[in-house]
Amino acid sequence: MSARQWARDLTLGARFAVTGGREGWTRALLTAVGVGLGVALLLLTTAVPNLLDGRDRREAARQDSPYIEDTLRPSDGTLLIAHANSDFRDRDLRGRLVEPEGPKAPVPPGVSELPKPGTMVVSPALKELLASDEGALLRDRLPYDIVGTIGETGLIGSQELAWYAGATGLAERLNSPTVMRIDAFGETQPNPTEPLDPVLMMLTLVIFVVLLVPVGVFIATAVRFGGERRDRRLAALRLVGSDSRMTRRIAAGEALAGAVLGLGFGTLFFLAGREFAGSVDVFRVSVFPSDLNPSPLLALLVAVAVPAAAVLVTLIALRGVVIEPLGVVRTARPARRRLWWRLLLPLAGVAMLVPMIGQGSDNGDFNQYLVVGGVLCLLVGVTALLPWIVETVVARLGAGGLSWQLAVRRLQLSSGTAARMVNGIAVAVAGAIALQMLFTGVDDQYTRDTGQDVSRAQMQVDLPDGVPTAPAAAKFEQTEGVRGVSALSSVYASEKPAGSEDTGLGAQLTVGGCEALRLLARVTGCADGDVFMLTGADYDTSTPVLNKPGRALHLEHGQTAGTQKDAVWTVPSGVKRAAAVQDPTGMLNSGFLLTPGAVTPEIAQRLSGRLWLSIDESVPDVQDRVRNTAAAVDPLAHASTWAATERTTRFDSIRTGLFVGAAAVLVLIGVSLLVSQLEQLRERRKLLSALVAFGTRRRTLSLSVLWQTAIPIGLGLALSTLVGTVLGVVLLRMTATPVQVDWGSVLGMAGVGAGVVALVTLLSLPPLLRMMRPDGLRTE
Repeated sequence: MSARQWARDLTLGARFAVTGGREGWTRALLTAVGVGLGVALLLLTTAVPNLLDGRDRREAARQDSPYIEDTLRPSDGTLLIAHANSDFRDRDLRGRLVEPEGPKAPVPPGVSELPKPGTMVVSPALKELLASDEGALLRDRLPYDIVGTIGETGLIGSQELAWYAGATGLAERLNSPTVMRIDAFGETQPNPTEPLDPVLMMLTLVIFVVLLVPVGVFIATAVRFGGERRDRRLAALRLVGSDSRMTRRIAAGEALAGAVLGLGFGTLFFLAGREFAGSVDVFRVSVFPSDLNPSPLLALLVAVAVPAAAVLVTLIALRGVVIEPLGVVRTARPARRRLWWRLLLPLAGVAMLVPMIGQGSDNGDFNQYLVVGGVLCLLVGVTALLPWIVETVVARLGAGGLSWQLAVRRLQLSSGTAARMVNGIAVAVAGAIALQMLFTGVDDQYTRDTGQDVSRAQMQVDLPDGVPTAPAAAKFEQTEGVRGVSALSSVYASEKPAGSEDTGLGAQLTVGGCEALRLLARVTGCADGDVFMLTGADYDTSTPVLNKPGRALHLEHGQTAGTQKDAVWTVPSGVKRAAAVQDPTGMLNSGFLLTPGAVTPEIAQRLSGRLWLSIDESVPDVQDRVRNTAAAVDPLAHASTWAATERTTRFDSIRTGLFVGAAAVLVLIGVSLLVSQLEQLRERRKLLSALVAFGTRRRTLSLSVLWQTAIPIGLGLALSTLVGTVLGVVLLRMTATPVQVDWGSVLGMAGVGAGVVALVTLLSLPPLLRMMRPDGLRTE
């Protein structure tokens, strides 16, 4: 067969698709919408590399933390900058205090000029938040006048909360780890990134496969919309002289036209979604529309692969259909589907994955091709097994009510159509179950114990050097929701003055009231003016040596190092001993404990304070009230919330990426299922109208449609639960992780899938009721 003949027949089929009257246009439109939704998500996937590159590039351009301790001197081109990061509810708040040291001081990306003291420039999202009622609490923390906004080049996302405020006096605090002098923004040297460990790499690969396979399944389903009516039209072509091969090529042309139209719809959906993406924050991730630019090569691949897949799927589907001049033989009882070849795909998938069992993170990398191929075969195997399961089960369903009998009979006649509609949700649920099991299994590997005892304190506030601890503690005690405050401050002391090449032995001096000191040691007989030496800390050999009355210890310089002289603390006589105990952070401290009466003015100037707060979490926004108090005490005071455990950043980033991708796929699943359901109802419109005309109750027909959806969905979810669990077990064995099936999570994933289907069914009821009218029997 020549390419010319192929082109002519495909073109003829495309003409039928767009010139076939209302019926042809409706089918083409439904196909285009279904394909377009999948194409939009594929285009979004092709834009991910550019999205990540844009975020990384802007993050690097605004870097203000030199990798190596800088020795810059004040000049016309230097800037003092202090980090004042915080949180507001569940969102990060990036803050900077800036003070130029000359007219040529660098300006942050996205900012036209540096703000003057008492003013600030903010991100658009922060400006909107501060102007709303929701931001009333945050306005107390940022007592600056807004004089401008930060441009896109200075933000990593459209919904990022960020600000730069003008300040004074930062030069006196240069010894603080959060204050530094810079002469330019941006990375001063490449920041080498550590490659992903094998387990995280495998997680990333599995996520991409699990999220993209349902998209392919939905596109394959969409190009077969209206298949029964199309086959009847093709029978007419046989009547006027076309042979079976030509008829199949014409059918492929119809599918090709729908797919090409779907590319146009998909582009429009993607452009609309890209603009919408700039205004939302999903799992604390936001993007700029300009970041969502598909890679030209990948976009071209989508543009070629989707129409090619439409033609291929149509030709494969018509292999089992005999189209004759007087009708379609498929209306007769079809041959029973065979099981043996349908098991080959999942078995091949397991065979690809089994050789990698036991590798884990320490036994080399996983073979990426085998991982992708194995997961792909197992998930696609769901689409091969489901039609056989649906056909086998519905063939054995017995008698019941009238609605049940109508539904079962319909499924027995067209079980393949019902299975196709369910394939996408079944694949998505199977992948979700496997990923949930894998994430749950390896979670312990990427979660560490912080040592923080959240039963003793729930928040911590670090005060800059020189900020009096007692007045600060009093302010926190007056903060609504704070039940108790334990205030401690410390400074390091050594045998030789600070700045010496070898400072010799040293010890930590910790200051606090008797009650606060009991958090660190077993203190007895405590009175103001007492000094204690801590004992029992691991590897502490310095403190016993330094504990000699009259021994002079030089204090470490504070933040105002440039104006401070050397200060000395003399070990007094009568130092008591106290056994160290684990503090609320899980540490055994060493050094000396001083009560406030033993503190000299020289020591007080160099102390950096730390407050441990016990809070009442039932009080609304109690954490933000604490953060507001911290900002009022000192702009550089940092309040943090304690947690018993924390995950590694990379594991959390991958998990967040999964949630964002899953949200997009879930939307696609819901909308595509709705389109599929509407297409099925349109196919049965005359049948429904005829039944109503003969007196069948609408309630009975509505229930029959519900059963026609519920039975395949139930079978699909059962199969996806089985396949997802098997895949999850294999992946866990591959990572050398003990297999523990969290049935609650497994059933939860299946429940999400069932919930999406229930919502789609509910949304399809209004058009169903409109179709159940006798006037639906009209025909042209």
